[in-house]
Amino acid sequence: MSDIKIAGVMRAGAYSPNHIGNDAAIFNAAADELRKRGCEVNIYSEEQFCKEDIPERIILNMCREQESIAKLQRLEDEGRLVINSGYGIENCTRERMTRLLMGNGVPYPDSLIVNTNENVADDLRNAGYSSCWIKRGDFHAMHKEDVSYCRHPEEAQEMLHEYFYRGIKRAVINRHLVGDLVKFYGISGQPFFFWFYPFDEGHSKYGYEAVNGKSQGLHFEESYLKEICQKASDVTEVKIYGGDCIIDRDGSIRIIDFNDWPSFAPCRKEAAPYIAKCVLAAVKEWQEK
Repeated sequence: MSDIKIAGVMRAGAYSPNHIGNDAAIFNAAADELRKRGCEVNIYSEEQFCKEDIPERIILNMCREQESIAKLQRLEDEGRLVINSGYGIENCTRERMTRLLMGNGVPYPDSLIVNTNENVADDLRNAGYSSCWIKRGDFHAMHKEDVSYCRHPEEAQEMLHEYFYRGIKRAVINRHLVGDLVKFYGISGQPFFFWFYPFDEGHSKYGYEAVNGKSQGLHFEESYLKEICQKASDVTEVKIYGGDCIIDRDGSIRIIDFNDWPSFAPCRKEAAPYIAKCVLAAVKEWQEK
């Protein structure tokens, strides 16, 4: 496999809020696993990737910059193999993700997609929303303020206008779901799958896990969670993924967030070999075309 040369593009620190070390660690672990399997992996920063013409035909990346995503898409269109796909990364921005998951039958909260200069309080009341979440719709969350929990429609209206004043034009409003918050990590086409209760484990990016609080251990079917996560992976075109879901008292599951290449922090050692296997499977399929 020494003829397999891979460009590994790290994620810019601005897009790893409170997880810069964890994101770098899983990326380097995956690169090391590929090297163990005979691949040559050359590491670039996201800034280098944007500025330079890299020679590698296979690109493994954690990119989040808009300029990087556009370049990944261009290289993919030219025939290079890109994992995760630049189109997949863009599909994980909130508005696109919401439309894709809801449009393809992936269980997801009731949601409104709005302009941030709209008056939405009456619409929320008429739709039966009490507490809800407002999330920037145009891009990945970079700051705590890009995701906001609101206790009632009036607060949601005020928060939506704050988004407008910050220059964010579009937002997704999700109905708040009561139940156990579960975080998951997976790799498309691989047997690896890991889930846990983030609040119970003290795992947090912005501290919002406290809204749902300590888990009740509500029963759910792990096989079904894996099934809907694989479906989400397919429709978003993201092979290396993670996210969050809510388990209801009746055992139903709804995905509330789905991300391209998360930190895998609690299961990094276990995940890295399967990321390498996923990449090599994709390389084989790409070479046979």
